[in-house]
Amino acid sequence: MSNGFIERYGLWTDAQAACVGGVRRRIEAEGLQLIRMAWADSHGCVRAKAVSVPAFLSALSDGYNINVATFTLDASGGRVFRSFIPGGGMGLPEMTGSPNLTIVPDPATFRTLPWAPGVGWVLCDEYFSDGTPFHFSSRHLLRRQIDRLHAKGMDLVVGLEVEWYLTRITDDRLGEEHVAIPGRRGIPPETAPVEPGYSYHSESNLDLVQPVLSELAAIYEQIGLPLRSVENEYGPGQLECTFDARPALQAADDYVLFRTATRQVCRRLGYLASFMCRPAFPGFFSSGWHLHQSLVERESGLNLCMPDSADRHLSDLGDTYLAGLLTHAAPATVFSTPTVNGYRRFQPNSLAPDRATWSHDHRGVMIRLLGGFDDKATRLENRVGEPAANPYLFIASQIVSGLDGVERDLHPWPADDEPYEAARPMLPVSLTDAIEAAGDSALFREQFGDLFMDYFINLKRAELDRYQQFVETEGTPGDVDGVSQWEQNEYFDFF
Repeated sequence: MSNGFIERYGLWTDAQAACVGGVRRRIEAEGLQLIRMAWADSHGCVRAKAVSVPAFLSALSDGYNINVATFTLDASGGRVFRSFIPGGGMGLPEMTGSPNLTIVPDPATFRTLPWAPGVGWVLCDEYFSDGTPFHFSSRHLLRRQIDRLHAKGMDLVVGLEVEWYLTRITDDRLGEEHVAIPGRRGIPPETAPVEPGYSYHSESNLDLVQPVLSELAAIYEQIGLPLRSVENEYGPGQLECTFDARPALQAADDYVLFRTATRQVCRRLGYLASFMCRPAFPGFFSSGWHLHQSLVERESGLNLCMPDSADRHLSDLGDTYLAGLLTHAAPATVFSTPTVNGYRRFQPNSLAPDRATWSHDHRGVMIRLLGGFDDKATRLENRVGEPAANPYLFIASQIVSGLDGVERDLHPWPADDEPYEAARPMLPVSLTDAIEAAGDSALFREQFGDLFMDYFINLKRAELDRYQQFVETEGTPGDVDGVSQWEQNEYFDFF
């Protein structure tokens, strides 16, 4: 009898294989009926198939077939690539005809969903039928960059700090205007603010949403998300969640689960949670995703960014990593800020960067250094991201950029005490500019590969083309604080 697909191609580590027995026992003990086999699409949003327990147990040996289509459509469900011609519109014979992929569950990510009784959940990796990793899997791509760190005896530890919006659904009926068609998303549900906003850290305003936050905190604990804090931020219903630092792949997996769990739980409670950067509501403030990162020694966990003297904020290694982040800030931006809407955030004096700057404990720069001599939590906080970013691509872009600084022994320019006036390279001001910068980057083409870069750029251009068509045909009469109705339809209830 031949070995199953997973064993035949050696697709699990020993640690993953060791988890399988526990997964089987848990399914039986908890009486689960369905397992959601989930994977992240190129936007970082979760797609899933709910399979029966017998089908899932079979998948623990042979994987499970899915259609490749979730990677050939944009966020509106519109077809970006010509799947039904030879090469699938990509010049790749293996992509002809929208073929099947095999998804392989990662048993280390298995959970049961507290808000969905009888349902389990597991993240999966995508492969072709011959065991080849799928070209356009962002989780595979991040894992390859982590392997480069491991080869140098290092790892990346990542802490998540994410802002998002909680709104109350005032009318959950779906009419014709809410129904999407391929290439055009419907209007999102009608919502209202949950608190007045602009009372930063107000305990009374925080208490207005405490019932929802308490439910979320309980859920996060049950599914293993290491929540540290929740606070009310600036805008009406704008919240921030922070999480304990974890190894890069685990942090990216956590982000995917955090975003999808938050949206599902809130929706069941009559609320809409959105990770869109700047919703089209009067007075709403842009949300960011700050990525805290430290290089550590793989074996000991020693923080390699920590300096050895009190007159410095970073080690020599940390300096070179910082220099790489600054040098490649422009081409990396398409991965940290991948939507039309995200560029509403890059404004002077806005708590968000508009150029590649750095300083110690300064919230106006792109890279804020925290910690220093004898501080085991010394880290670099990249403040460039939006909460709609794909976590695998965002984190992978940091490794690519930072490692280039390490390998070429680059050095950062002096710290920026006036970051919005500093003569530093500007960040892209639009998705158009970000796409061009990424496409022209020899480094990202080398590390992510021409195949992935061309694919991702085509995906983003299709999104951009739809936006530009809206502007040309309908103008912007419905703008709210500069945000178009197209952006609201496209992102508010998708992320």
